[in-house]
Amino acid sequence: MTAAGISLQILGLLLFAAHSLRLGDLGLTASSLALLGLVIGRPGYARLVLGPALLAMALAFAAAAQEMVLFRLAAGQPSARLTAIMAGVVALCALGGLFAFTARGKAFYRRGSQAFPAQAAAFWLTAGLLVLARAKVSFPILLADRFFPGWGLLEVTGLALYAAWLTGRMIDAPRTGPLRSRYWAAFSLVFFGQLALGLAGETLFLMTGALHLPVPALIAAGPAFRGGGYFMPILYLSTMLLVGPGWCSHLCYIGAADDACARLGRKTPKRLPARIGWWRLATLGLTVGGALAMRWAGVPTLAAVWAAAIFGLVGLAIMATRSRATGVMVHCTAYCPIGLVGNVLGKISPWRIRIAEGCDGCGRCTRVCRYLALSPADLASGRPGSTCTLCGDCVGACPGARISFRFPGLSPIAARQAFFALVIALHAVFLGVARI
Repeated sequence: MTAAGISLQILGLLLFAAHSLRLGDLGLTASSLALLGLVIGRPGYARLVLGPALLAMALAFAAAAQEMVLFRLAAGQPSARLTAIMAGVVALCALGGLFAFTARGKAFYRRGSQAFPAQAAAFWLTAGLLVLARAKVSFPILLADRFFPGWGLLEVTGLALYAAWLTGRMIDAPRTGPLRSRYWAAFSLVFFGQLALGLAGETLFLMTGALHLPVPALIAAGPAFRGGGYFMPILYLSTMLLVGPGWCSHLCYIGAADDACARLGRKTPKRLPARIGWWRLATLGLTVGGALAMRWAGVPTLAAVWAAAIFGLVGLAIMATRSRATGVMVHCTAYCPIGLVGNVLGKISPWRIRIAEGCDGCGRCTRVCRYLALSPADLASGRPGSTCTLCGDCVGACPGARISFRFPGLSPIAARQAFFALVIALHAVFLGVARI
């Protein structure tokens, strides 16, 4: 029975790949063949990917069969044989899809992380968002479509598989901090690598060709100066709704550098003066107020760009000096105005970190928090401080499992898995469309 079910799945994927090739959709052909790797690897989440995918393929074959049969009938040609063949193809894909949900299918796909539902959710969320962006944006937003027109779906599939794999790694990791730092740094390198290639003349790496400085403060200051251009603020606010301040610890293209500097410095973060938090409020007023003042004064755009560049260079200097000396992400917690906006507006998201009763104040969570959000007073209050970015490093560091993610209606374990699935899916989507 198991061999028959797996054979149906393989044949279904091969038939759909052949069908896509006949239609001239090379990207869909390659994506269908790529899914064969899930059959070979047998990870637990594969059945929750292959099952829906094969059922969708069955529906696509049914639609194609209806069109072909209607054409033959309109032309007065016999259609019985075609109907029988296509019915068999539809049944083959449907049975292969249904096998994934049987007990034997579950027994076959059993390798890898036990958090396979979260991995499957990350896969489908990544794929869905990228397909939607590819369909709705007026220009090729995926690199594969730019260099190899029509191959975008293969990139979508690859990024979705990456999101599923990384979600399993994060959920299973006893300490998530080092892994989070690595994939966050990789995202930042891709982002700035594409910027460098674009500036070097490879304009296909640029989203629109209209450059702006990659300084997070410009998310707010840019529209204030221009009086328009709200794409980045809308994207940022949408992220706040989904993952709250998690943008600052998983998705920000600059924050990874501050994280690296802090980790290269002191192993134990040094406590900073409480008043240092006011600096972010001051820089927020400086950037937005300054942008508005320059706009009203008619300051040339080039001068405003130089002002923004200086602000960004000061931030890099803070990372290289203060963050490294203290082991604290000083740029993110005391300088970046968008970090303050994220901490405040992040409250609209229902995701929270909570500290359960019974915390003995051992301080292990404090030693891994680079955002200074877990002082003794914070631990006593049962919730992290205002600079918390939901990075999740403290959850694995707590020996008594007293610290956990919270979301209404979910257990702490389910909330943690759901949060990582969501934020990693967004990471994969941003990785696929991160262009200047």
